[in-house]
Amino acid sequence: MLQNSPARLHHSLPNLLRSIPYLRNLSPEIIDSLAAAASRHTYSTGATIFCEDDPVYGLCVIESGRVKVCRFTKEGREHILRLFGPGDTFNDVGVLDGGPNPATAIAFTDVTIWRIARPAMQQIVNRYPALAWAFIESLAGHTRYLVGLVEDLAMRSVKGRLAHLLLEQAQANDASSVPRYMTHEEMASHLGTVREMVGRALNSLAAADIIEIERHRIVIVDAQRLAEEAAV
Repeated sequence: MLQNSPARLHHSLPNLLRSIPYLRNLSPEIIDSLAAAASRHTYSTGATIFCEDDPVYGLCVIESGRVKVCRFTKEGREHILRLFGPGDTFNDVGVLDGGPNPATAIAFTDVTIWRIARPAMQQIVNRYPALAWAFIESLAGHTRYLVGLVEDLAMRSVKGRLAHLLLEQAQANDASSVPRYMTHEEMASHLGTVREMVGRALNSLAAADIIEIERHRIVIVDAQRLAEEAAV
């Protein structure tokens, strides 16, 4: 971790909180209470934010950069559960149930986050019941994502899962190309396969003129055909 600072130094935090879908309809009083309880932390690429099974770290809101949330097997193999970006929250489960962190969070790029500790969150929720319903909506969203992840692993081919990942990442970047954030190994960890299979799937998509592989990005040439591949 590089540095941290109190929320009072950053007047943009309430706007960041209002940009989060499940918080956007809350009153200014609730948003200001959350902002007052938050502390700002900056991590360099590759730094561990918190580890699986450690005491709960708190609710995290990303101001800038990207965070990788993952789990590891006993043999040390990594499985990426999700990549989060600006405006996303993560570690909701540990904050709500008081248990240990359910996964490990690592700075995928240089990242700045806001952290709200569980005791502070409990006090705010007790004061404002509307916040509890907002967190129920958040958990429902995460559950839908995990259901989709199970479906991907069980029903889609590696090429289909890769196509879905490329479309998802392009949408997150609001572009028709995907920055090369992820190595083949990281893509494999995300897709539940091995690096060689990812390489073959990328080459197959490129040979079919669906994508172009450049040094620093993957260009989506035919989004419609990529979406068709994602359904297989």
